[in-house]
Amino acid sequence: MSSAEPIRLQKYIADAGVCSRRAAEALIAQKEVRVNGVEATIGQKVTPGVDRVTVSGKPVRSTAQPRITVAVHKPRGLVCSNDDPHHAATVFELLPREFSKFRFFCAGRLDLESEGLVILTTDGDLANRLMHPSNVVVKRYHVTLKQPFPAGRLIQLIRGVIIEGERLKVERAALINASADHASTDLDVHMHHGKKREIRQVFTALGFDVKRLRRYQIGALQLKGIPLRAGKVLSTKDVDSLFRNPRTPRAPFEASRRPTVSAHEE
Repeated sequence: MSSAEPIRLQKYIADAGVCSRRAAEALIAQKEVRVNGVEATIGQKVTPGVDRVTVSGKPVRSTAQPRITVAVHKPRGLVCSNDDPHHAATVFELLPREFSKFRFFCAGRLDLESEGLVILTTDGDLANRLMHPSNVVVKRYHVTLKQPFPAGRLIQLIRGVIIEGERLKVERAALINASADHASTDLDVHMHHGKKREIRQVFTALGFDVKRLRRYQIGALQLKGIPLRAGKVLSTKDVDSLFRNPRTPRAPFEASRRPTVSAHEE
């Protein structure tokens, strides 16, 4: 007979590495979760090792995964998805082989053509914290354009553009190595929300083509020191640094605004 204490169903699902607690609650509400063959309810408790839980018809193992968080240096050509029918190569293939038996979440995606720092974790709650807009985790990007961007238009990146009824914008933008006429093809861009391909869409709407987009920092954690296609297992101190945003010295050609809460994650 099991001596395990009953725990909330959403925690059980998150501990098993299926998804975050918030996502588990959504699955329960969508009637995708069953306990011992019976449709589950919000707030229900289960006993590990005793109750049988399934999500979308698939059994959930009762043993909790170890909490492992890895920072990887994503190259172009990999998708940040556990299953994409159009692209077989995913960012999860960058994980060390010994981690292949665990289920990882991608905490903040980069699109197929973008590169740089991506956080992969078995901790569903950590993934949710990193992606939830209320935590204002700042991501920093080096953007290279095909055409020089003038300093006088930096404010347009901050004000944003309306695309399909939604305002897309960045929180900070600064020129890197500006020329004598105050323009540059390289910019330092900061965001804390980030909808899908938002940086690319903003520049495109303003008439500039993105040649390269590289995320080099999340919070206070930097990509520096992690080779392309390699990863680094994060310590507790490293994980804490993801939520710490060091002050950035003001650049000569910069536009910025105070962070505001947004609805989605990059």
